Amino acid sequence: MAWIQINTTVAEPLAEPLSDAFMEANAASVTFQDAKDQPIFEPDLGTTPIWQQTKVVALFDAEVDSQRIIEQLSHSMPDVPSTSYKVEQLEDKDWVRAWMDQFTPMQFGQNLWIVPSWATPPNPDAVNLMLDPGLAFGTGTHPTTAMCLTWLDQHPPKGLTVIDYGCGSGILALAAQKLNAASVSGTDIDPQAITASKQNAERNQEQIEFALVDNFYSDPTDLLIANILAGPLKILSTEFDRLLKPGGTLVLSGLLANQADELIEHYRTIGIELTTFEQQEEWGLLAGQKLADTPA
Repeated sequence: MAWIQINTTVAEPLAEPLSDAFMEANAASVTFQDAKDQPIFEPDLGTTPIWQQTKVVALFDAEVDSQRIIEQLSHSMPDVPSTSYKVEQLEDKDWVRAWMDQFTPMQFGQNLWIVPSWATPPNPDAVNLMLDPGLAFGTGTHPTTAMCLTWLDQHPPKGLTVIDYGCGSGILALAAQKLNAASVSGTDIDPQAITASKQNAERNQEQIEFALVDNFYSDPTDLLIANILAGPLKILSTEFDRLLKPGGTLVLSGLLANQADELIEHYRTIGIELTTFEQQEEWGLLAGQKLADTPA
């Protein structure tokens, strides 16, 4: 099937309304792209980060009348000049196959692989997680997820109880289970994440309990992994302390490397000693232990 793209660049306040206007014009999809190479490191929870100058790209069937669509957009979005819209013909090819070809098996550490369901594991004897790219965060491509997977490969939680806090796709919970943890549970604030995590566990034939934060309960655990953001990691420190056994291990990622010292000092005040385990690009991973209870 042939497709065309209609795109333009707008200021941040116009990006969402223009996306809605494209969808009302029966676009098959609408995506946002950074028009000015502006990094967004840590958006607020529950928000969709949009750049100050955002390229809005809409996909349409090539049979549509692009000029009529632009006229419709000009009527509903008068602040966007009709001359700013660009129409591009896309190559007629198998877009599903092209999308699938972007994702190949990825290795973390010595023995842990993430393998798309349509691919053959490069090493059948390794620990292979079958995981497809989806809407929930976490397929191993982001440095914070990659660092957590590498840490798990280097510190297999064999026989330990594990919590994946902020589970996203369930990738870290699945890795812990595949690495012979005694039991694993996961939680997130996003219902979509819980759905994705359960589906991924089923695909990998693993039994893992996933629940929304409001419904999550766990006895104190041996290992807690949280790949979120620095702000929530600080706010949740007392909850993590409650969920960890004395002597238990805490692994934190999702933070920028320049935020590590503040988090290390904060956790020290509640009896959890963390050190910087690894840094990739601007991101960091912290790991350490909750101090054992002081004898009376």
